[in-house]
Amino acid sequence: MPWCWLGTPVAPYHEPAMVEKHNPKQVAGYRAAEMVQTGSVVGLGTGSTVFFVLIRLAERIREEGLEITAVPTSVDTETKAREMGIPLVSLDEVGSIDLCIDGADEIDGDFHMIKGGGGALLREKVVASISEREVIVVGPEKVVSCLGTTFRLPVEVVPFARSLVVRKIQLMGAEPIVRMSDNGGSFLTDNGNEILDCHFPEGIDDPAALELALDAIPGVVESGLFISLAHAVVIGHPDGRSQVLEKD
Repeated sequence: MPWCWLGTPVAPYHEPAMVEKHNPKQVAGYRAAEMVQTGSVVGLGTGSTVFFVLIRLAERIREEGLEITAVPTSVDTETKAREMGIPLVSLDEVGSIDLCIDGADEIDGDFHMIKGGGGALLREKVVASISEREVIVVGPEKVVSCLGTTFRLPVEVVPFARSLVVRKIQLMGAEPIVRMSDNGGSFLTDNGNEILDCHFPEGIDDPAALELALDAIPGVVESGLFISLAHAVVIGHPDGRSQVLEKD
């Protein structure tokens, strides 16, 4: 589906003067933070764009008296949110989440996404699954016509089963590589698992079918394919504009 057909446009929003006009991540993050209503339970995603959501939410808490409780999707987000004074609760303490704000590594015209560049794909998907509404914040470069064309698909795997999963994914026509950490060892998620970053040379034709196929491989914990979970996307632009598209 061509991107121009996606969703219903919402009137442009002019960011506060404090926003750096040429930082699309900040533009998108600030816009999404304005969608949060007092009294809400908010899911907080992970990544560099969500970082600006945290900044603006903390400002609103201090300046407006915004009252929220938030569920973080990673240790990194939890640490940053606590430092900024955002009240947090665990997933065990909530039955559902009113609004989840998260980023994406790619998003297509059907609102299907690739996520997991920050390594938090499992927790992000769990939080998204119980959210009444999920808003995705991205820059324009994250919008693609076909998933897998600009970013490798992360697949979280149990270390014991890594070699088996690699072979199975190779049979699907992909080229998986083990994500490495800065210290030279395998990158480990907050759950103690490894990540395979998988390149699909021709892109991903059927994301929903691929998600099911990957989930069926023993040893796969979760894939970075997020299907039918996003309700809206906020796109920040280099000129300071923000654009909100709602899923029909």
